[in-house]
Amino acid sequence: MQIDHSSHQPTASTHPLCFLATNIGTPSNVGGLFRIADALGVEKIYLTGESLVPPNSKIRKISRSTEKYVPYEYRQSALDTAQMLRDRGYRLICLEIASNSIELRQLPILHNEKVCLILGSEKDGVGTALLKMVDTIVHIPMLGVNSSMNVASACAIATYVILDKMAMRGGQ
Repeated sequence: MQIDHSSHQPTASTHPLCFLATNIGTPSNVGGLFRIADALGVEKIYLTGESLVPPNSKIRKISRSTEKYVPYEYRQSALDTAQMLRDRGYRLICLEIASNSIELRQLPILHNEKVCLILGSEKDGVGTALLKMVDTIVHIPMLGVNSSMNVASACAIATYVILDKMAMRGGQ
């Protein structure tokens, strides 16, 4: 029997994982990031560059108002934000198709390692300067006609895999 929404018991628990979104200008993607972060316990979202930010009625609708509960911060520079997170002990992992990217399934993650997942726009991806500074670049293998997928969909997959590796692997 299906359980209805009223039986859900939210928690305040989060994981040592944040998102750094750069130049995400589509409300459905930004709203989707908030919904993913809320559902999977991501500690914070950093919106940078030309990314849309709350308050925004379209983001609120897509996120189902989770932008009210997930901590977020807008910062102009993705590079400065990435450096600040690195200085705080985060491993910078970029989700992007690149000549030196590895399959997401092959990504080694240590138990409770602090991770910043970097996401770029669907049109332009992540800029070269940011790609050069990250620790690891990962991609999701694509089997169909398209070579990529929606940012929010790819983020959901990557977040789930990273959290699974953090919790289940207990190391490598």
